[in-house]
Amino acid sequence: MLDIGLLVRVHVDALIVAQNHMGVCDAIRRITPVGKLAAMSAPHLPKVAGIDPEVPVSTHTSAPLTEVPGPPGPFIQDRLAGWVSDLTTLHELTERLAGTNTLDGALNELLQAGAALVGARRGLLVLEPASGEGPSATLGLGLSHAELGHIATVPRAATALGRVLDGLPDTADGVTSPDLLGEKDLDPRHREVAVRLGYAASYALPLASEAAGRLGAAVWLYDEPAEPAQKQRHLAGLYARYATEHLARLIELERARADVAAVAEELLPSRLPRIPGVQLAARHRTGPRGGGDWYDALPLPDRTLGLAVGSVGGSGPSAMAAMGRLRASLRAYAVMEGEDPVAVLSDLELLLRLTEPARTATALFAYCEPAARKVVLAGAGHTPPLVLGERRCEFVETTLSAPLGMLACWEAPSVEFSPAPGETVLLYTDGLLRRTGDAMDRAFARLHSAAASVPKPDRHDPAAVADHVLRTMLPDGLDRSDSAEDVVILAAHFD
Repeated sequence: MLDIGLLVRVHVDALIVAQNHMGVCDAIRRITPVGKLAAMSAPHLPKVAGIDPEVPVSTHTSAPLTEVPGPPGPFIQDRLAGWVSDLTTLHELTERLAGTNTLDGALNELLQAGAALVGARRGLLVLEPASGEGPSATLGLGLSHAELGHIATVPRAATALGRVLDGLPDTADGVTSPDLLGEKDLDPRHREVAVRLGYAASYALPLASEAAGRLGAAVWLYDEPAEPAQKQRHLAGLYARYATEHLARLIELERARADVAAVAEELLPSRLPRIPGVQLAARHRTGPRGGGDWYDALPLPDRTLGLAVGSVGGSGPSAMAAMGRLRASLRAYAVMEGEDPVAVLSDLELLLRLTEPARTATALFAYCEPAARKVVLAGAGHTPPLVLGERRCEFVETTLSAPLGMLACWEAPSVEFSPAPGETVLLYTDGLLRRTGDAMDRAFARLHSAAASVPKPDRHDPAAVADHVLRTMLPDGLDRSDSAEDVVILAAHFD
């Protein structure tokens, strides 16, 4: 990893040394002829910490040593001050990039920082790992979706970005196109798009490193014929190499999260059953580390239905595995004695205590008779269901009970209620409440308000009810939440 702070300290130390030796330089100047002084000093600027001393600097510091009328001390200070300024800028940009913890955030930051380094106004980045694994993305800076679409119509081989993405040998250090419209062999479609979008030059840079391989490429666009100076390209190259390593870490993290989500989904029902008299919908979102929240809906004899939600303590692969075992066990107990929810949870608690004594879980199981609109449920430390209809929106009063695995012998009485025609019963896990960041009493109030605000036309669609509750409870979205909690909603609408 590039330690920009260390580079800044090295150059500052060099500046101090140069200042301390100004007197020596003056003495050398007094006793040495000008020609010999130029021969001694001109070719021996040191290369410090990866910054090439031959890289041009600003015009007021780029004069050769032989043209400096005074002592070399001020010139050295000016040159070192330019290096320190560049490194400080690079340090600030890499610090901002390191502060991003999502792939989208890092890609946006990379585009903006690169534009600042090369002096461009617009840009385009394509994330396309050469391995073919991991996420891919196309992102624009100062370009609308329509404009990105126009650029995509240009043949890939006709653009600098495409050549860089294909890893051609002459693109390792970037591709500069200082005057696109002046190129005689420019692809006609590329010329047409450049004129339409109003760019006349480009600078493309690969996002690649020896460790990470080629992850993609970025191109920055100039409104007029132009090209970045050698120093700008040098700094942009340093930044791109650091950015590539950071992107590689985020890509691995995204891959791990995708794998966790895929495993979690495979442990849950692939589809919901169709039972006359009831419509079902479920929403499940796994936390970034993978959690143990689950749901189930299984048809039982005589056109009855078993509904269940639960949450296993902890997170990660072990919690997901325990969740899968718990759900499979509950299905077996529900088939044997589903009409008695207390017996189902009692058997589940005994299994958990004997096989995983160090683990706890909450669960709720409901035995439903849709034709009779009758629901019998029992809960073990779980959040109460919520009933939503034309005339009421209220939580079901359940008895106080402990989670599974907390007591030597679990048992709690069941609760029976009758949903009216057109009412929806919401089962959910406490992750829905915890992701709000509020205290539990306020979170329950928010859930009640969210359910009560479901538009009347949507109340006959359990999927619309679940989606509305999610959007209202978590307006910033699930994926952008810092919470590790899973979220589960199981909605049953009774005809």
